[in-house]
Amino acid sequence: MKVSPTPADPSTDAFNNDCPGRQVFDHVTSRWGILVLAALREGPLRFYQLRDRIGGISEKMLSQNLRVLARDGLIERMVEPDIPPKVSYRLTPLGQEGSAPLRALLDWIALRAPDILDAQSRHDANLSPLS
Repeated sequence: MKVSPTPADPSTDAFNNDCPGRQVFDHVTSRWGILVLAALREGPLRFYQLRDRIGGISEKMLSQNLRVLARDGLIERMVEPDIPPKVSYRLTPLGQEGSAPLRALLDWIALRAPDILDAQSRHDANLSPLS
């Protein structure tokens, strides 16, 4: 999937609505998808560990995102044959590759959050009240 401002093959151009990579882009960059992938960069985690690591995610949303990301080939569900079975999740090699730039984005946001909040405050202070 290319990211190009010029016309290209619609099947590989992320700016084209018909690009199949758009769906994967939505999964990876969704509110929860990016956090699931970033959390798993630290190593395999069990469901409850992921839930606790990602503040605010419901079990339903975590389950949905895990299923989608597994279908996309980015994470793998591992079941240990214990009683009860232990299930954990880890990144596949493809998921490792894709999660690196996402982690870098999260690190940049954490670093620049004060600057962004300052910019928001300045912007909001310059808005005139609606009449």
